[in-house]
Amino acid sequence: MKKTILFLGTLLLITSCKTNKTKSSLVAQNAVKNVEVKKNYTIDSITVKKHLYTLASDEMEGRATGTPGIEKAAQYIEGEFKRIGLTTYKDLGSYRQNFEEKGLKMFNVIGVLEGKSKKDEYVVVSAHYDHLGIKKDGEGDRIYNGADDDASGVSAVLTLAEYFKSKGTERTVLFVAFTAEEMGLVGSKYFGKNVNPEKFVAGINIEMIGKTSSYGPKTAWLTGFERSDFGKIIQKNLEGTDYKLFPDPYPKFKLFFRSDNASLARLGIPSHTFSTGPIDQDPHYHKVSDQAETLNVSNITETIKAIALGTESIINGKDTPSRVIIED
Repeated sequence: MKKTILFLGTLLLITSCKTNKTKSSLVAQNAVKNVEVKKNYTIDSITVKKHLYTLASDEMEGRATGTPGIEKAAQYIEGEFKRIGLTTYKDLGSYRQNFEEKGLKMFNVIGVLEGKSKKDEYVVVSAHYDHLGIKKDGEGDRIYNGADDDASGVSAVLTLAEYFKSKGTERTVLFVAFTAEEMGLVGSKYFGKNVNPEKFVAGINIEMIGKTSSYGPKTAWLTGFERSDFGKIIQKNLEGTDYKLFPDPYPKFKLFFRSDNASLARLGIPSHTFSTGPIDQDPHYHKVSDQAETLNVSNITETIKAIALGTESIINGKDTPSRVIIED
């Protein structure tokens, strides 16, 4: 009887060990699968559309600086930064860089992806998340949703953050949603006052990429193309693809100085803005009709893919753009 009990006990122990090993093996396999999925993250239109339609929804109330609407937008961006796994900037206690300007409490939203071999060299990927808010009077729709201007750009920043997080980078990348661009580049100017320009290698700003550019499908243009060799680096990296980058076709509008790239460029940082906007004939620019439904999600997605491929050599330290020339 004792021998039988001993035998059964030994059998149960072996069976239990095998079961535990099987469970452990399955857990390990699932963990590997999860890592593989994360590493193989691809830029897709489903994710882009989710970001775009959320940020440009009526619930965001036009995202005017100092309003409940922009607070909602900031919370969404913070939530995405946390989900992706970005860290906070310097000694900030959260993703927010808080400050006061023009009698308003303001905040840039910053997520950090620390680099490996060149972690003390910084690249900024940015777009402004504020817009014009709600019209004070009038009938019908009064919300300036700002879908192209610049929910499309912020959607790109969030998508690129997830993409580069999945791949890892050599240089440290700051993903920044600037506030109060519509009030005169206020957020980016504040950010620029608190950086050491010598440590910043490039600024990749994204503004209005929801429509087909005047150069045709699968094209974008870059502000200040002639002011550094940043644009030429992107063109080189896009060779062999069906996507092309061109110089800004609207020099008379001086767009290089009208978006957040300018705040960094004035410090000497080669900071430029990617755009596809046909700004000379855009019927929705700064109108309540700038809604997500008017945009081409595929255009946004393909442009984000091109920006990712075009800037990857800069982000990974293989290319370093020349310092920017500011003189008009």
